[in-house]
Amino acid sequence: MNAESDVMVVAGILALLYRITPAAVGEGPAGTATRNYVAEDREGRRWFVKAYPRGTDLAEERQALALGEAARAAGVPVPAVRRTVSGEVIASAGGLSVSVAEYVADAETAEGGLAGGRWDAVGEAVGRLHRALARHPAGPPRPVAAREVCDVARAGRRLKELLARWAAAPPVPEGFAAWCARTAKQRLAALPEVAARLEKLPGSLTAQIVHGDLASPNLLLRGETVAAVIDFRPPGHRSAAWELGRIVLDPRTVLARPDDWIPGLARAVDAYRTANPQLPAADLLAVPRVAAGYLACSVYPLSEPLNDPDALTPALEAYGRARHEAADVMWEHLDEAEEVLRDVLR
Repeated sequence: MNAESDVMVVAGILALLYRITPAAVGEGPAGTATRNYVAEDREGRRWFVKAYPRGTDLAEERQALALGEAARAAGVPVPAVRRTVSGEVIASAGGLSVSVAEYVADAETAEGGLAGGRWDAVGEAVGRLHRALARHPAGPPRPVAAREVCDVARAGRRLKELLARWAAAPPVPEGFAAWCARTAKQRLAALPEVAARLEKLPGSLTAQIVHGDLASPNLLLRGETVAAVIDFRPPGHRSAAWELGRIVLDPRTVLARPDDWIPGLARAVDAYRTANPQLPAADLLAVPRVAAGYLACSVYPLSEPLNDPDALTPALEAYGRARHEAADVMWEHLDEAEEVLRDVLR
């Protein structure tokens, strides 16, 4: 199908299966793996329509939507899912499978970075989210070894595999692919030092049901408030400290505000703790070390020129470079960040 025919199929699905009579349907913000649409009905109400590619595990997507609904029921700002006339959260027809949710108007993603009251708002929202999901039927929080959160041994294996692939398909000397190959080599050489730094983490960290993909594109802001948390993944236990650090220490925030990210982190952690006092202080103190360690152990997007060259865009290339640079900045100022957090957590 082409884009025009997909729009027609989406319009038909909305009318037949959701009882939404669309006045207009157009392509919406791009998704990582989905094609998204925005529909407006005859009453002027707008809807966000996510179309899943063929081969998507729809059972997992239903679990992800249910997780978002559970968070919404606990007061987290998650857009309401629209069900079909038969009560389903995903509809399939005409070769497309879609889900439909309320459209969040007048909001922007957190990709522009955090500043001012946004630090507090995001910390509070993530704390409320984690407090709600700690009661999820998939299981209560549990301790996991810190080495599982930032797995240096696994990172070493993945970097060696990636370098072998780069050796078999050498990139041209200039450009993003060549940078990726050089950076993968640097990351591998730095892993012993990373491992030594991660030894200062507590022996275990708290893992619980979390959002699963709480990156800046999936957090919508309106002024200094959180307008919506979107695109949950199926329920899975991961480190709460990892998820908090991933969103509040986004590389673009760290690099854009070199004098603000440490006090901003302190504000976010303080707001998080107020909303979720159950998470141990040791986990919150670990946030910057876990965030830096996770970036240092990641092969994304260094592997993208080989895995999915069509996905490369100037924005992705800039983000890849920012991830590498931000890890260095966080390591350099880690002692200062942890000292500030100790004061907050006393």
